[in-house]
Amino acid sequence: MTRRLITTLADSTLFLREWLAHPQRTGAVAPSSSKLAAAMASWLPANSDDFVLELGPGTGVVTAALLNRGLRQERLLAIEKNVKLARLLRGRFPDAQILIGDATQLDEVLRQCLEPVESVGAVISSLPLLNFPPAAADLLARKIHAILKPAGRWVQFSYRLGRARLRGTEAFRQISADIVWLNLPPARVNVYQK
Repeated sequence: MTRRLITTLADSTLFLREWLAHPQRTGAVAPSSSKLAAAMASWLPANSDDFVLELGPGTGVVTAALLNRGLRQERLLAIEKNVKLARLLRGRFPDAQILIGDATQLDEVLRQCLEPVESVGAVISSLPLLNFPPAAADLLARKIHAILKPAGRWVQFSYRLGRARLRGTEAFRQISADIVWLNLPPARVNVYQK
């Protein structure tokens, strides 16, 4: 219990420092809550052999929830732009492929993978889409659409609690939009299907 509390405080401190240094890029003042992480992880693909692509894993709260839900580390690909956070994630999840790069260039970043990845069963995103210029959000959505398997899911949380669709999601069918109140601040988990 004490070790977990120390880790949580250390993660929150690192996250806050990175947010202060790059508020537009980090997009939140605190890591996702365990409730938000669990809500996102509940959308893992049924096929345990599918790769899952996590965008903006931060300190790994959602990553840990994905693994606790049954995702094998070797099936996890994660793209983190922040080098310090990527280093932390590589230490915690040594069998996952933690890639450093810009998620809007995910097709190029995925070329760093140990083996070619043609498609993924799900994209789990904690990126601050509301901070993205419209053209960047649209570009990201097109690249997510291209990498997802047929009927694959894009799970994206947002601090916008209204039901309006997020930028770039027009090519997807929205299948869920639930609010997680136990998060700072509360967030909506939007799920889109290819």
